[in-house]
Amino acid sequence: MAAGEKVQGAKAAALRGCGGRVRPRFMPRIALYAGSFDPVTNGHLDVVRHAVRLADRLVIAIGVHPGKTPLFTAEERTAMLHENCAPFAREAKCELSCVTFSDLVVDAARKAGATMLIRGVRDGTDLDYEMQMAGMNGAMAPEVVTVFLPASPAVRPITATLVRQIAGMGGDVSAFVPAPVVARLKKKFAR
Repeated sequence: MAAGEKVQGAKAAALRGCGGRVRPRFMPRIALYAGSFDPVTNGHLDVVRHAVRLADRLVIAIGVHPGKTPLFTAEERTAMLHENCAPFAREAKCELSCVTFSDLVVDAARKAGATMLIRGVRDGTDLDYEMQMAGMNGAMAPEVVTVFLPASPAVRPITATLVRQIAGMGGDVSAFVPAPVVARLKKKFAR
């Protein structure tokens, strides 16, 4: 078997593994990164920094749920995301947009035209949960693949919930969120 035939055979086998679907060369890679982003943390920025290198367009989807009362409004979270994520997107030449959603994340992905769901993973507990979500999302929307991005070591312990709790008790959160978010948190919790 000639080398060219081996390559063709390997390519055909790989395509069979994904149902023979291939993304046309002109089709942009659109990824959706969903979360509450309440507030935006350095962990979120870490995921975005990596995600913009994988996609031509990154849609950050802010979950809004009627039963929950967030610390920041959807508009404030959108502003924080644009302010802090736009430099990464510009550097990577990736289009960046923010949307809100209140339905299933796969529905938000479809509306955005996304073929990738970006998920940050901090540890094994996150991975177990995210694997279950990826399985369910894959069953509902097989055309949308979940991409796991491991957190950088410095941001692994950061959660928005802990940031809100620390800030609410007057603690210093400057190691966990970008400076503009620190200022917004101080305003929210001014006594």
